Amino acid sequence: MRALILVMDSVGIGGGPDAALYGDHGADTLGHIAEACAHGAADNDIRNGPLAIPHLVALGIGQACRLATGRTPPALDGPVHSYAMFGCASERSKGKDTPSGHWEIAGVPVPFDWGYFPKTRPCFPKGLVERLCDDAGVPGIIGNCHASGTEIIRELGERHMQSGELICYTSADSVFQIAAHEGTFGLERLYAICALARRLVDPLNIGRVIARPFVGSAAANFKRTAHRRDFSVPPPGQTILDRAADDGRDIVSIGKIDDIFAHRGTGRNKRGDGNDALFDCTLEAIDDLADGGLLFANFIDFDTLYGHRRDIAGYAAALEQFDRRLPELLSRLESDDLLILTADHGCDPTWDGTDHTREQVPILARTSNRTRDIGKRTGFSDIAATVARHLGLPPVAHGSAF
Repeated sequence: MRALILVMDSVGIGGGPDAALYGDHGADTLGHIAEACAHGAADNDIRNGPLAIPHLVALGIGQACRLATGRTPPALDGPVHSYAMFGCASERSKGKDTPSGHWEIAGVPVPFDWGYFPKTRPCFPKGLVERLCDDAGVPGIIGNCHASGTEIIRELGERHMQSGELICYTSADSVFQIAAHEGTFGLERLYAICALARRLVDPLNIGRVIARPFVGSAAANFKRTAHRRDFSVPPPGQTILDRAADDGRDIVSIGKIDDIFAHRGTGRNKRGDGNDALFDCTLEAIDDLADGGLLFANFIDFDTLYGHRRDIAGYAAALEQFDRRLPELLSRLESDDLLILTADHGCDPTWDGTDHTREQVPILARTSNRTRDIGKRTGFSDIAATVARHLGLPPVAHGSAF
């Protein structure tokens, strides 16, 4: 008897009840992708035609969309497996960021407002910049604004390589991001400076400092690498990972889960460069996961490569590739294992800007021989509550098991 939580990063299924407060009324990541595919707007050399995710449909994702928005997106209607549960959930936390979503999935909603940097240029406090440069021994920073990570590296990467200045930028999330070249600057040096920055931004209540290493020789071929690392604050309460760790359970975290939870209760970590590699890591971990164990995985490409870049066709292709691999995962599960597929927020590729969107998320569960509509859930913490009950762990402080 084991439990697996797989987070399809940013696969939202329609605006939450408070989406208008975030400027996201009408956002619908999966619904808008399916509509674009149905109208030929997501055809390219890699994929074409209606969105083809039959295994997710059989787990109930179309029905989850119907619960969230009142309609089933094109090509997502179909019979649901007898062993599937499906529903949707709206977020209780105040943000629409990665830590808030994941922590709430793990049973800890975020009750406070994060600190954010203003949409000005420069956007970082002068004292913060001076202290960072002095303590890190760098000649200065460049960027100092809200920016797309790929664009700012293309714009400033060559200058950074020549001068040694740090490329520092932020977004609508509560983040301080530092980009540096792996070869000319050094990966370990970048990590050490990010750890320093983590301490410096603590008084500002910033959720994450993110190391954004890149490679290449010039703007035309700069590329971010898989060596990203997030320096997060720890969750403000006991998560389902903490419950499992305290009980001595086998825990495996896949992808950036260990960074999101500040390496607390995350057990053995496996990383991979992209969704396919992360799927391989997940399959390997399932084969080794002990009875009573917990696996927690994040699949990042949907968000980072396609949502933020507003690439509808790329997002659709990534969903279809993920779906094609689901039978490999399902075939490795024992009859008493619990699998939950969900998301942490939206990132609608049809939306204005490049930020996350405040959306409901799907809850798709593979359980024991019964189809069940679990309805609209208030809060992602119902996932943690369900996992705790399934594994016989002490309950988390928030959420109701379904």
